[in-house]
Amino acid sequence: MDQLIPIINKLQDVFNTIAGQDTIDLPQIVVIGSQSSGKSSVLENVVGRDFLPRGSGIVTRRPLVLQLINVPAESKSKSKEADVTEWGEFLHKPSEIFTNFNDIREEIQRETDRMTGKNKGISPIPINLKIYSPHVLNLTLVDLPGITRVPIGDQPSDIELQIRRMIMGYIEKPNAIILAVTAANSDLSTSDALQMAREVDPEGLRTLGVLTKIDIMDKGTDALDMLTGKVLPLKLGFIGVVNRSQQDIISKKSIKQALKEEADFFSMSPLYRGVATRCGSPFLAKTLNRILLHHIRDCLPDLKAKVNKLIQEASTELASYGDPFGPTSKGALLLQIITKFSTDYRDAIEGKLTEFSLNELCGGARINYIFNEIFGVCLNSIQPTDGLTINDIRTAIRNATGPRAALFVPEVSFELLVKRQIMRLEEPSLQCVELVFDELQRIVAQLESKELQRFQTLREKVVEVFHGLLAKCRIPTKTMISNLVSIELSYINTNHPDFVGGGGAINAIFEKMAQAQQQQQLQPAQQSQESAWGSASSQLQLTGSQMASSQQTQSQIQPQQRTGVPSNNQPAPPPGSGNFYNMFFGSDGKGAPPGAASKGKPGQPQQPLQPQRVPTNTAAKQGQQTQLVNKTEKRLDQVPATIKAVNTPTDKETFETELIQSLLVSYFDIVRKNVKDTVPKSIIHFLVNSSRDNLQNELVSHLYKDELFDELLEESPAIAQRRSACKTMLDILRRAHDILNEVRDFNVK
Repeated sequence: MDQLIPIINKLQDVFNTIAGQDTIDLPQIVVIGSQSSGKSSVLENVVGRDFLPRGSGIVTRRPLVLQLINVPAESKSKSKEADVTEWGEFLHKPSEIFTNFNDIREEIQRETDRMTGKNKGISPIPINLKIYSPHVLNLTLVDLPGITRVPIGDQPSDIELQIRRMIMGYIEKPNAIILAVTAANSDLSTSDALQMAREVDPEGLRTLGVLTKIDIMDKGTDALDMLTGKVLPLKLGFIGVVNRSQQDIISKKSIKQALKEEADFFSMSPLYRGVATRCGSPFLAKTLNRILLHHIRDCLPDLKAKVNKLIQEASTELASYGDPFGPTSKGALLLQIITKFSTDYRDAIEGKLTEFSLNELCGGARINYIFNEIFGVCLNSIQPTDGLTINDIRTAIRNATGPRAALFVPEVSFELLVKRQIMRLEEPSLQCVELVFDELQRIVAQLESKELQRFQTLREKVVEVFHGLLAKCRIPTKTMISNLVSIELSYINTNHPDFVGGGGAINAIFEKMAQAQQQQQLQPAQQSQESAWGSASSQLQLTGSQMASSQQTQSQIQPQQRTGVPSNNQPAPPPGSGNFYNMFFGSDGKGAPPGAASKGKPGQPQQPLQPQRVPTNTAAKQGQQTQLVNKTEKRLDQVPATIKAVNTPTDKETFETELIQSLLVSYFDIVRKNVKDTVPKSIIHFLVNSSRDNLQNELVSHLYKDELFDELLEESPAIAQRRSACKTMLDILRRAHDILNEVRDFNVK
């Protein structure tokens, strides 16, 4: 069991070779206390020698890791100058043996000043000191700077905060035993050491209290209640010690003599006689040894598990940096890196990467999202008649007829309008190409393989070649997208099985008109009730006016009925289509078909048109008017520079506009469906698959050249430095693993 503390000391030596790294939390005793509380005297009593710097203000300004190693009395120092059984060694001077403890004190002071200067500042970098002696027990102690509140001299203004931060960094570790040193002639409730210990160890499970200066307490006061745990209970308890006074130090009283006087004080004092066996520096050393042994025993399994885990992590990290290679292996390594990168790119697109995120879409899934949630939604939001007004359609129809009035709707107007709307699908399609292009670049940016991280120049060249390949693939992709739209524009296939066609559009309009008339007939006539105060005369006047209006209406309708009644062998027009014939066959200005005015009653033959004679007096009047016109010289209005169809549309124009709109919506939906299907296919074929299949060949053709091997496979200094540090850490961890395996017995008797 006694080998446990030396093993921990070996582990400390191993890990302390890496300056500034806190790799593992080792079991150790941390000594804290206020300035001038007697910490240094306690440590010197445990060691039995004067070796610590003394003076006013902060003397301990760097952590001192003190390893006490018990050696048999017959053991000799490795020094050639003298045969001594006690000596010291510093980690920063491994080849030098200090047999004079005054030299040890001076070396501590020099090393402290070297790191912190002479302005009483502090530093967290520890000083490691080993003391070999047959008079010590195996212990590992960390002496920290004393807690102070007011800066003195050239000390920084935040000296208190710096010291507290340093102390907390040591005592907050679960494997640290806290040795809280407090002067017995002060109130425990104001002890800085106990207050800080309570912050990290509120239950007092790993805190041992040390009461100093018991011999100089005021008369009438004693530390018995504190020693017995009645004032502040701690699981490890309190131990009282008596240190040398300043006068004793000046008079150079030996520690051996001081320890004898300490034992006499407790054994002969009537107050402390009952607790004398549990007080004194020797009892403190034995207690610390026993506590540390038990603590190491409890922590050892976790230490082994932690070291094994660190070994695995270091091995993985070292493997990620790769092994140094010779000149003959550069070509094979370059091919391996190119193949690995190409495989990772293909797997990222196809969703076969072994490591993928569970929180967001990545790789090919993002491309699918672009096709369906961005491109598809955008096309669905484009309405077939967006940007087209009724006047635009009327103008297109009129322009298509030329100088003549068309009997039917011209097809040219439909093609002109539908092509204009189809062209609106090209821009979103080309934008979809750019989105997928950016996504492929994003995939490559995330392929941080360990080989490419190792060779920065190679990574830059690989990314450059990939971007060039991607740019070459983008050109035919965008050309194909433009061709797809051009194909749709080149031939308007009105024979498409999904196209509604002219007949279907007309029937749809008739059905719409019939439904509108039917809804009007189903609505009941709502007449307002006459008010009670209306007179009979006003009602009669209203009735008379209605009758007059009715007669006038009948006089207008009767001629039309005489001339427009269909013959018995002709079918009647469909409901609601009374104006249909006017739209396509023209009218005489009254709503009747051409020639209807010359028709007589049914069954009567038509009379040939006869020239009408103009009365004489009428001819004379016309002559006079002609002479008057010649005298006034009337002229026509100027033709406007821009003519727009802004007048009220006729029934024929309204019908034609609705017909064009119906045909336009039907055909645009067909083209939009084709574009939604063919654009993603074209992007996948020309851009995604082409870059995936040709990436490795492109990289090999551009990069696999003998003259480029040295440049591409030049390792960055940062990677080489990290590999060296990782290799050193792995060696240390393996040594620590071997040290821990030396322990075979964990039983403490």
